[in-house]
Amino acid sequence: MDRRQILVAVIGLALFALVPPLAGIFDQPFYVDMFARIMIFAIAAVSLDLILGYGGMVSFGHAAYIGVGAYAVGILSYYGIDNGFVQFPVAIAAAALIALVFGLMSLRTTGVYFIMITLAFAQMLYFLGISLEEFGGDDGMPAYRSEFAGLIDLTDADQFYYLVFAFLVAALVVTHRLIHSRFGAVVRGAKANERRMQAMGFPTYRYKLAAFTIAGTMCGIAGALFANWNEFVSPDAMHWTRSGEIMIMVIMGGMGTLIGPVLGATGLLLLEEYLPEWMEALIAGTGEHWMVVMGPILIAIVLFGRGGIYALFARRGGDDG
Repeated sequence: MDRRQILVAVIGLALFALVPPLAGIFDQPFYVDMFARIMIFAIAAVSLDLILGYGGMVSFGHAAYIGVGAYAVGILSYYGIDNGFVQFPVAIAAAALIALVFGLMSLRTTGVYFIMITLAFAQMLYFLGISLEEFGGDDGMPAYRSEFAGLIDLTDADQFYYLVFAFLVAALVVTHRLIHSRFGAVVRGAKANERRMQAMGFPTYRYKLAAFTIAGTMCGIAGALFANWNEFVSPDAMHWTRSGEIMIMVIMGGMGTLIGPVLGATGLLLLEEYLPEWMEALIAGTGEHWMVVMGPILIAIVLFGRGGIYALFARRGGDDG
């Protein structure tokens, strides 16, 4: 990362860190809740960017791991196990296992076949969630805030916010270290020319599988946090439209950049929150049709915003990250 990229990341994280005190000063607790949600999906977007932006693996089923992490928390909570030191490791292990199994099969395909098989696996889990009547089926199930033996009180909005913030920082640090390691060089090299990397003796399948599993694991953490934030779990968390939203966040923010997915998640979710209000304020009765405006905005970003939102703040070079 060059200095300008580091500056963007530091400023962005500093602004996130200031949300709770500023919300307290202006008596607007809603923003703590809203930006906690933004950071949860930013973690999911960063995990997808690891394989999409750096590895060239267009996974259209990434929301499956949000669902796995969320259901791990929800099901344990259903059986009276609210200990976060149990819930989060189970969520991480479950997401890692599912990502490993899906990756073992998906990565034997390429191109549109890879996209479709990842979509199919995610939808398989989605319909499995619908069929689990014991856990609410299509209606979903409640999930209670995890308990950490009195060390962290997740019922306190500020403490929960900073837990999510800590996980986001950890996700960015881990991703940065991975991408700038020998492992990351192989993954990026496979994206550029996989046959050449194989000719050089690198087992690209194993490297890509490792990256795929790490990305799924990281997204599982986002799922566990999402269950705590929402205090509710349903199959909708795994629907293909959710995967599409996460992909839009990555593209909108800037693929193959470290802070880009965070910017994309922030931009998309803020638009979803405020665009209906802005339209309603301009022309009464138009707020419910906000997607009519959202669609062209996203298309314009993809077509004309080369490099996404990140490109507005920092130059994109051959070694972004």
